[in-house]
Amino acid sequence: MAKFIPADHPRMPEYRFGIKRLDEYLKIHAGRVPNKVSVNYYGREITWGELDLYVDRLAAYLAGHGVKKGETVCVFMQSCPQFMIAYYAIQRLGGIVVPCSPMFKEWEIEYESSEVNAKIIICNSYLYPIVKNAMQNCTLEQAIITPIEDFLPEEPVVPFNFQAPEPEDTEGAVWLMDILNDDAAAEVPAVETDIEDVGMMMFTSGSTGLPKGAMLSYMSSLYKAVVTATCYHTTEHVKYLCSQPIYHIAGMVFMHSHVYLGATMYMITKIEPEVIMQLVDKYHCDYWYGSALMNKAIIEHPDVKKYDLSSLRQTVTTSFGIQLTAEMAEQWAEITRGGTLVEWAYGMTESHTMDTGTPIGRPKYGSCGMPVFDNTLIKIVDPETKEELPVDSIGEIAMNHPAVFKGYLNNPEATAVTLRDGWLYTGDSGKIDEDGYLYFLGRMKEMIKTSGFSVFPEEVEMYMCRHEAVAQAIVIGKPDAKRGELIKAFLRLNDEYKGKITEQELLDWAKEKMAAYKRPREIEFRDSLPATGTGKLLRRVLREEEAKKMEQQG
Repeated sequence: MAKFIPADHPRMPEYRFGIKRLDEYLKIHAGRVPNKVSVNYYGREITWGELDLYVDRLAAYLAGHGVKKGETVCVFMQSCPQFMIAYYAIQRLGGIVVPCSPMFKEWEIEYESSEVNAKIIICNSYLYPIVKNAMQNCTLEQAIITPIEDFLPEEPVVPFNFQAPEPEDTEGAVWLMDILNDDAAAEVPAVETDIEDVGMMMFTSGSTGLPKGAMLSYMSSLYKAVVTATCYHTTEHVKYLCSQPIYHIAGMVFMHSHVYLGATMYMITKIEPEVIMQLVDKYHCDYWYGSALMNKAIIEHPDVKKYDLSSLRQTVTTSFGIQLTAEMAEQWAEITRGGTLVEWAYGMTESHTMDTGTPIGRPKYGSCGMPVFDNTLIKIVDPETKEELPVDSIGEIAMNHPAVFKGYLNNPEATAVTLRDGWLYTGDSGKIDEDGYLYFLGRMKEMIKTSGFSVFPEEVEMYMCRHEAVAQAIVIGKPDAKRGELIKAFLRLNDEYKGKITEQELLDWAKEKMAAYKRPREIEFRDSLPATGTGKLLRRVLREEEAKKMEQQG
């Protein structure tokens, strides 16, 4: 079983202001350092006092419109200050946040909002047309909208290159800034919650099937905020550069850690190499979570020597697309004049991610590090018997810690497969070496990892079959140097469409109907698709065919 017992931090979590919801930590900071900058968004500074006031005003509005303890509210936004305000306002009422990817289309909003029975959605205004159409076929009754630019200064200090056309028709929507600027806002009703109550539901695959709502407690977020801060030795004095999407579980952990610490965060909506370098140069950011692809893009950027990156003492990264290597870390140290670059963590949605961390000064490139506290237990088990395996054995990764999810919403069968006696059985393949370092080796599940996102074949297959030309679909992941995996769809057409529709036409249709990371990038027509005698389609057969084809191609 993996153990991380360093001498430079506590073996068990120590909570600065006790075990509380993170929105309570936010209020504590507003009381003790009200004028300290909490968020800097392209030069617009929002203090802890202001952030807390905005959270209170939105919470009061939501309470006046029926949101109470245990109620769900969807948040459908890009990374921007409004996402933070919405997130903590919902939790201030004891509510449950349901983050929705801003790449979603109507079907996905319909599905997730209806699964959680959400009545209210808070979204960027450019996404409102999607929401308005979805509202005709789901539980949503009200939309609160906000342009991304609502907190953008008149003259951004770095380029703001996110272009999103504003909708012409916003009838029926409520403007978020009208709520936040209401000086006469009502008091926020007092609410009592248990730290183990569900505070967020994020959709993921579980083991197979359509996305399922993973129920995560307030404690999950607090615990992982402390894990992140402790592992990488961050304090309230850190200047954290936030470029990873905070609607994604990985970026969200850093948002929570920021709120736990009471630090200052420099947030951007669109991640670009030159913008990263400009922010570090201007504000002397000292801590950044990026991706190996972005690290490589900065290392190789023709203007990298124009910028002073020496303040960036600590950079953690995730090997999306390419693997972090010792050579890349050495190149990073050169351009930052001694800064470190290490693999951030192993994790998944059901564990609120950050289940391991890389020990400072002791990286093993290729590994995901090791557990940070003694109450995070990780073991490798036999996938069939679930018996623990010896050191260096390859098997299924299993874990047990305070942040493990409560189960899948309304799905006890899927919960029973993944969660047993407090242990989360991940479906991921890995091993633990003699020093306790965890190595992630691949997915035992059939879900596809593309550009850092989890995509579930059943969902894409279901959407492809909504096209009148498609009779059957099998979707697989195909190795890809840029994305990790790309999505390929094998389709059997209805007879009347054979020879009358092209692969490109269906690719274009999917682009319009699905989130960018979910849509197929390749389509192949087949007269028949492999299946069992009972008619169950076999993805495995087509994965093996693709693997052989790629091997023959070299």
